[in-house]
Amino acid sequence: MLIDVILLIAGLVAIVLGADWLVDGASAIARKLKVSEFVIGLTIVGFGTSCPELVVSLTGALAGNSDISIGNVIGSNIFNTMLILGITALVMPVTITKSNKKRDIPITLLVTFLLVFCGMSHTLAGLGAGDGLSRIEGFVFLALFAIYIYSSFKNDEGIDESEVPKKNLSLAAAMLLTIIGLAGLIIGGHFFVGSAVKVAHMLGVSDKFIAITLLAGGTSLPELAACVVAATKKKGQLALGNILGSNIFNILLILGSSAAISPLSFSEINLVDVLTVVASMILVWMSSYTFKKDRIDRYEGAILVLGFIAYYVWLFIKL
Repeated sequence: MLIDVILLIAGLVAIVLGADWLVDGASAIARKLKVSEFVIGLTIVGFGTSCPELVVSLTGALAGNSDISIGNVIGSNIFNTMLILGITALVMPVTITKSNKKRDIPITLLVTFLLVFCGMSHTLAGLGAGDGLSRIEGFVFLALFAIYIYSSFKNDEGIDESEVPKKNLSLAAAMLLTIIGLAGLIIGGHFFVGSAVKVAHMLGVSDKFIAITLLAGGTSLPELAACVVAATKKKGQLALGNILGSNIFNILLILGSSAAISPLSFSEINLVDVLTVVASMILVWMSSYTFKKDRIDRYEGAILVLGFIAYYVWLFIKL
């Protein structure tokens, strides 16, 4: 018990420090490469914080257990958009640029619709069983992912010259700090979740409660830590890029790779799950047009968090 508590605390410390170093390193990389913090959040931070989902989903696909791959991505995207972005907006309203409004958020919404259409086409058409992603659709997803990443760099608006960096790091130092930060997030998250599950078991907490809280949210801990720290450092674009990037990585890269390995079944995904993941992105899209203020405010963040709580209450009741 004592060892588990120590590992729990050590994991939490690693998460906090890792997130701090990641944000500082990623911001420095953006300045050195003269690209926007949003694109760095979309690519480096988005990919890095999605590594736990990638490992879990690919492992599930290789083992022939597609339920793990699909459930992990659907759950993670709901967690990312509703809870993490909601909390981030509560800490500090998230600014939405013209590029976010016209391209990035709509593309993320379209990718979410594409997943639903491809994965649940038979159910939506009233044809019954047979839902899922084929290998061909997996390769299509991978191709779309490559196109999106390329276009993100090509159409990037660049850095904000009015922002003065707090730390003048060399490119090598910034990259090293980013790598160490990502490692701290992933390793710290692993120890934190593993120890938390053991402690919860010792305290008599039920397995189903652990499954829908600690385990389901465990792979999204890196995104949560990175976004909250980014918000406290007033780097909302880095946080928004992380969320949108993670969601696109999850759908196009992770599910695309998993489906290319082994066709994925949607048999365990129901309409409530699908409606929740779509509704979460629609709320973000609507936020960019509300009163033309071009940001996700605290009250909108509160709506996202409340929606997440309602969904998890429903999950807990249905288990």
